Formats: sequence, C-alpha cells, structure tokens
Amino acid sequence: MTAVARLTLQNFRSYPALDLAIEGRLVALCGENGAGKTNLLEALSLFAPGRGLRRADLADMVRVPGDGGFAVSVGLADDGARLGIGLEPPDAEGRRARLARIDGAPAGSATAFSEYLRLVWLTPDLDGLFRGSAGERRRFLDRLVLAVDPSHGTRSNALEKALRSRNRILEESPFERRWLDSVEREIAELGVAVAAARAETVARLSTIIEQNRDESSPFPHAQIRLEGEIDALVASLPALDAEDRYRELLAQMRPRDKAAGRTLAGPQASDLLVRHALKDIPAGQGSTGEQKALLIGLVLAHARLVASMSDLPPLVLLDEIAAHLDPRRRAALYAGLGELGCQVWMTGADPALFGDLPPQSQRLLVTPGNVAALP
Repeated sequence: MTAVARLTLQNFRSYPALDLAIEGRLVALCGENGAGKTNLLEALSLFAPGRGLRRADLADMVRVPGDGGFAVSVGLADDGARLGIGLEPPDAEGRRARLARIDGAPAGSATAFSEYLRLVWLTPDLDGLFRGSAGERRRFLDRLVLAVDPSHGTRSNALEKALRSRNRILEESPFERRWLDSVEREIAELGVAVAAARAETVARLSTIIEQNRDESSPFPHAQIRLEGEIDALVASLPALDAEDRYRELLAQMRPRDKAAGRTLAGPQASDLLVRHALKDIPAGQGSTGEQKALLIGLVLAHARLVASMSDLPPLVLLDEIAAHLDPRRRAALYAGLGELGCQVWMTGADPALFGDLPPQSQRLLVTPGNVAALP
C-alpha cells in the first residue's frame, strides 16, 4: 500500500510549521470550520500533476505573514521515499521558483512524483457536477485520466496552447493558410490523443463499475460515456484517419470559428454523460443524495482503476465526505474504503461522523496551525 508516513509543512496556508506522523490507513481530520483541515488535503494534492484540489496558484498557498515561500514534503511508508514540493521566497526582482524534489534531488515537475504516488480526491465543489456545465465535467474527467496517465496533462496543455494560436491567427491573419494548416495539423494530432486517452479511461472505468456492480449498494453504479464530434471520430476510426477527418473539419469551420472567436469542434467541447443505471435517468435528475452517492461510487471505482493500472494503490482525499450522508451510507462508505487497500484522508467538523471507522484508523484534531491526536 502506498501510504504517507510523515507530512511536513513550512509556511503553507495556515501552518507556520507542522511535522505530522501518520500511522493509520484511514485518517480522519476533525475540527471546526476554518481550522485548516482542507489545507492538509490540498498540501497532499500538490504531489499530483496539475494545480491541486483547489486549482489555486502556488503563490496563493504561501502563509501570510511569512517569507514569501513555502515547502511541503511527505515521507512514504512503503519504500521510504521523500517527496518535496514548494515555492522559493522571492528574489530581488520578485521572482519565485517552483521546487520539486525526490529524495533531495531536483525533479522536473509534479509529474515525476507519479512513479511513487497517485492521488484521487473528492471535494464539496464537485457536489453539483451532474447539473453543472460540460466544462466542469471535462475537468473532472481529465483529473480521472491524469491519475492513470500522468502525461495527459502535458498533452492537454499543448492542445490548449495550439487552440489559442489558431484563434489568434483566425482573428489577426485569417488568410495565412500555411500557418493555419500547420497549427491545425498539430491540433488534430493532440486532439485525437487527448480524446483517445479520455475514451480509454471511460471504457476501463465502465468495466470496473460493472465488475463491482451491486444492486443493493447504497452507492448506485453509474453508466458513463463521452459525447462530442471528436469523441465520435475516435470511437469509429483509426487514430490517423480520425486526425485527417478532424483536420478537414477544422479547415471547413474556419469562417464559423472566426466569427465565434474560438474553435467550436474538438475535445474542448466534449461532455461526460453520467446516468443512474438502476433508475435509467440522467444523473442530474436524481435527488441531491442520489447524486452524491453516484459521485462517491465513481470515485471509489476510479481508485480501484488507478490501483489496477499503476500497481500503486492511490492516496484518496475526501473533503467533508460524511457530513451529508445518512448513517447507512456512512457505514457503507467506511466499509468500502477499508476494502480499497488505499490510505484515505477524510475531513469533517464533527468527530462523531467518524465513530464507525475501523480500529486501524487514526483520528486527528485540527486546530489553527496545529494537528494532534483526537482525545
């Protein structure tokens, strides 16, 4: 099991300094609102590719007052590896360098941590996912893909950059066909790669969901699929043929895209459709409790998928996970988490929410700037 045995913070958010030893497989962080529970989950989430569970800039994580930098490090229980990430204090010109280290040696980025640690998380911000925008669901899906394919972030960022270039050319130099041909070729290659990675994750996740299907579970299983022009191409054509067809589509849509000020067709316009399988209704039509249960079921299935594909049982971060669950679902959640074989970090204001945790759990009391064993 991949587990954090020690978490150390320096000038991170509300923590001037913290050196926390972890012994439990299920870790419950209890404390009043604003005490700093989510800050601990965010610190751990920095070891995944991307921007962490709050999607914040590193500069916003620096404690004030402080020296303008911060450091977060974890010691892993299985192989003793030490991972570190942070931001240097500003130099004379106000510039701050991002730091990433593995056992004291520089690492290129957080992507390098994927050899040691994978992360899965669920936050209250996702509670409205099924009724929210397609963009929110794409971001959620891309986070699922990143946990099994860390290079997905690099491809997605390159695609966004290429799309911005095309939009700029269409606006400023729409008759520069060679420039457009070149950037559209790049977009087609990257777009098909991004869509294919999403499709593979959705297919594998669907298989995991079906294999663990239990009609009596309080966490109903979901049916998931991708919807979009590029997704249909990837599903029906070989990759090179899909690239050719997408490139032709981009060329045809130049006038329309110029008028819209953006590229209308591509993986940036896809949607993740989720249905409540037992009731055969769109997930967004379910009750608030049903949507939360579906979302938890998806995250648990995703944790199983990450473990099966990477041979690294992921670190699971669940922010305010139990607050709105009835006792039956809460007990089922803890039982399911115990069966995952992962280390799980949870937050909640009321310690009573974690009364049903198994004996190997660790309950911690979080107060501003400090963490201690729960009395």
